[in-house]
Amino acid sequence: MFGTIIKDIAVLAGISGILAILLVIAERFLNDYGDCRININGKRDITIKGGNNLLASLGEKEIFLPSACGGRGSCGTCKCKITEGGGPLLPTEKPFLSKAELEDSIRLACQVKVKTDVFIQIPESIFNIRKYTSTITEIIDYTYDIKGITFKLEDGEEIDFKAGQYVQLISEPYAKMKQRVSRAYSISSKPEDRNSIQLIIRLVPEGICTTWVHNYLKVGDRVNFTGPYGDFYLRDTNADIIFVAGGSGKAPIKSILEHLAVVGIERKMTYFFGARTLKDLYLTDEMKAFEKIFPDFRYEPVLSQPESGDGWQGKTGYVMPYFKDAIRDPKNTEAYLCGSPGMINAVCNALTDLGVAKEKIYYDSFG
Repeated sequence: MFGTIIKDIAVLAGISGILAILLVIAERFLNDYGDCRININGKRDITIKGGNNLLASLGEKEIFLPSACGGRGSCGTCKCKITEGGGPLLPTEKPFLSKAELEDSIRLACQVKVKTDVFIQIPESIFNIRKYTSTITEIIDYTYDIKGITFKLEDGEEIDFKAGQYVQLISEPYAKMKQRVSRAYSISSKPEDRNSIQLIIRLVPEGICTTWVHNYLKVGDRVNFTGPYGDFYLRDTNADIIFVAGGSGKAPIKSILEHLAVVGIERKMTYFFGARTLKDLYLTDEMKAFEKIFPDFRYEPVLSQPESGDGWQGKTGYVMPYFKDAIRDPKNTEAYLCGSPGMINAVCNALTDLGVAKEKIYYDSFG
């Protein structure tokens, strides 16, 4: 009986192996799409070898669409209009596209396989996104799982970005990880520092890129990234401002505050930073120092689970109950959020319940 089961398993494994080999052969020889043309905005043609997805095909030609998840189909940011050659809409795209976007032929570039000539439309600003080569000059352990890393560009190179935007860091192969991946991280330094950027990166368990950063990256290493990306930047209005962040979400807020310290601002600002325990707080003195720089600014760290030995005397629980004390006119309030999707959803709901308009709540979705 046992021998029969082993024999059946071996037969099934053999059949599966043969099918896998046949699929590889079919992909290699039967799905040879040859050279395909991608027409961009009716002005520019690029030629690529068919078979790859549109996002990667554009990247091969140094045209970088935003893709916070690195092309995994989980962030929905690599949208572009495809007027011809995109093939049928996939079920994996629908959750990220509104009715208006579907009617306007908007697609996710990471889900569209280039099999024939394709005609697309993308914003002209995309052509300002570049690939940079840098050298690591400093690595700071902010907490047990958060590092600040400074990337110095090559001599003569500069990056022009808005405080709050992000770049996509490209990892190198390490250990058993043989492929490069790209992941989005907000810039934490001010845009006035044009020859270098700092990123604040939290270690994600099993995270390919964050494991590389935390366990393999060292001062002196050369690293590539693309950018800048994103629409997360301070709007030029007179509205009161609420910043809300958690974990490494402090990065873009730090960039915005450092930039404002250079250019000046008179608006009322309150910054809520949520953490679990005292050991999860960092850059507290630096953030409190802004209270002496700006005329109307408060930094409010809030611990959700302070430990008995922390000696914490500050605010506790979640950040949301404290919003009502910081909002003096919800119709004249903007909010800038950076953190986990769960945190952003909870904060958005709390702010809209208090009367802050949805269109005045800004955040990047790093799916």
